[in-house]
Amino acid sequence: MVAHRSPKPLVWVRILLPLPKKSLKLSFKLFFLLFGRSLIIKKYIFIYLFILLFFIFYLCIAYYQLNLTTFINKDTDSSSKYNFYFSSEFFWPVPGYHTITCPFGPRISPVSGASSNHSGIDIGAPEGSTIYSATSGTVIFTGFNGANGCTIMITSENFIFSYCHVSPNFIVSKGDKIFANQEIGEVGPKILYGIQNNPYKDSKGNPTNGATTGCHLHFGIKKDGIAVNPLDYFD
Repeated sequence: MVAHRSPKPLVWVRILLPLPKKSLKLSFKLFFLLFGRSLIIKKYIFIYLFILLFFIFYLCIAYYQLNLTTFINKDTDSSSKYNFYFSSEFFWPVPGYHTITCPFGPRISPVSGASSNHSGIDIGAPEGSTIYSATSGTVIFTGFNGANGCTIMITSENFIFSYCHVSPNFIVSKGDKIFANQEIGEVGPKILYGIQNNPYKDSKGNPTNGATTGCHLHFGIKKDGIAVNPLDYFD
């Protein structure tokens, strides 16, 4: 058998020149056969390149914002992890948990001893969830604080931040200087033993971590001595 070889380029020229109309159709078919696939590939390559460039641009913006946040809070403890839930002023105290189980303002008391005018917000979070300081400041109180249960209070200029129903195993003490976004404690348990004269109990008579129906963080902010809605400072 005689092997059929593809004509050389000069042979293609000789075939196409004598017949203009047919050569046009033939040349189009040959062009697509020879280069069509590569053009399709190139077309998709441009799309892939565009997506890649857009992704790189997005990463650059995210990197810039992260560096800007680090610059604004350059006194942040290096051991604390980044908190991506923050406002222009304060850090969100429990990253990853955003369900507000009880908002700021008037309410029906959920349990005996709880206030009917909620001075903060309740953020639902399981026991042991890490709590971070919303800003830098000085610890002015750690201990059991009535209906608020185990509480940490931090002052910063004309603000006072309260973190309530926390773990009784305090890792900060009164007088400590705190960095913004520094770990200051954990969400505490609902049932809490060891507090003398604790008047707060659940339906079964177990002593509770203040006036509470479950594990959560009560986060309160006072500005110039007046309770304000913490959500006004967060997007």
